[in-house]
Amino acid sequence: MRTTAPAAGTRGRWAYGLILAQSVIYGMGDPISKLVYRVAPVYPVMVIRYFFALAVLFVLFGRRITAGLRACRVTDWLLPSLCMGGAFIVGNMAVERTAATNCAFLRSLSSVLTPLLALAVFRKRYSWRHVPILALVLAGLYLLCGRGGLSRFGPGEALAMTQALLLAGSLVFGRRSLSKVDPITLTAMMTACSAVMALACQLTVGGAWQFAYTGWQVWAGIAYQALGCTIAGYFLQNTALRYIPSRRAALLQCTAPVMTALFSRVILGEKLAAAGVAGGIVILLGVAAEIMIKDENDG
Repeated sequence: MRTTAPAAGTRGRWAYGLILAQSVIYGMGDPISKLVYRVAPVYPVMVIRYFFALAVLFVLFGRRITAGLRACRVTDWLLPSLCMGGAFIVGNMAVERTAATNCAFLRSLSSVLTPLLALAVFRKRYSWRHVPILALVLAGLYLLCGRGGLSRFGPGEALAMTQALLLAGSLVFGRRSLSKVDPITLTAMMTACSAVMALACQLTVGGAWQFAYTGWQVWAGIAYQALGCTIAGYFLQNTALRYIPSRRAALLQCTAPVMTALFSRVILGEKLAAAGVAGGIVILLGVAAEIMIKDENDG
């Protein structure tokens, strides 16, 4: 069985809402993860998160996933799955080595790397009409996340840039894979790769965890990471990519830092400066402009 990705266009504009919903989920997930990691080590949490998510997927969609895997080749899903899993592992390593604002800004550069990667690998052209919008969004991201500039470029910043490239790969290669793999199957394989990578990091780096002192709030946070950020987040992206180009998905994902700032205000009590508010507004205006543009190369 082979799936065919529907053409982008007016019928696919509802898919923009799927990426925006993903941004809301991830935006809430960032401050929740911060609370979890205050009392629990990163890698054991990630192991539980991804294996729990994988178990839920197979309980709910086991037959569909098995049938989907039989109908395709490993090469049809492996590359985007490795990119997605690697992005989250590398992202956690980056946060440990540099400021969170630096990570957020550099991670969002996937909006630039995605069209470049699509051009280099699949010869997908990038219309000049999108360049001003991309520049506007980058300016907004700088105001929101990177105000004050990157005072240094060390290992943490290099890892954050690597994460941006891997996120771009998950979009570019994921869109191509969805012509042969259905979204649920690809979501399961992305989750499986993430789980294996998290387990490898745990076995290599380690990290003790006193389960007896773990409250229900931590377990609730891990459940949100698994069900929301992993299952729902991956699935929303994979479904949307059947209808919209990877570069548009990458630009819409720039709304995630805006949502993170809003939810951090509510959950963590963090205040957003006037420049950050202005940056969020600029990002939203840029995303709205991108959605309104009609492009004949969006197929």
